[in-house]
Amino acid sequence: MKIGELATRTGVTTRLIRYYEQQELLEADRAPNGYRTYTEAHVERVSRVAGLVQAGIPTRLVKVLLDTEDAAARKQPTCPREVAEQLATELVGVQARIDCLTRSRDAIRSFLTATQHEVLLREEREPAVAV
Repeated sequence: MKIGELATRTGVTTRLIRYYEQQELLEADRAPNGYRTYTEAHVERVSRVAGLVQAGIPTRLVKVLLDTEDAAARKQPTCPREVAEQLATELVGVQARIDCLTRSRDAIRSFLTATQHEVLLREEREPAVAV
């Protein structure tokens, strides 16, 4: 598939996909004409990268994490102490963001319940039906 289809399938812009390549988070195959080509594995990789970035993990650590996962999949020794220290530090920040989002979610729920709009909580979980 070409970059446009990859972008459509993953919800990630072509510009961001190129950025992921520049950051060595993704490596495209090349057709004889020089065009980038992608496979299902690229769809999974872009989705994984985008999810990690959206979770607030900096791309430099996304690279480290993905390299570690790739090495583990190849049954190679992984995660030197320096990498483990970087990830442990990042984990503290990720947990802080999760805690903040959890508090925000709970506050919104409480407000909707207290203002007798609890029905909106059920609607939020149900997919919208196109008419």
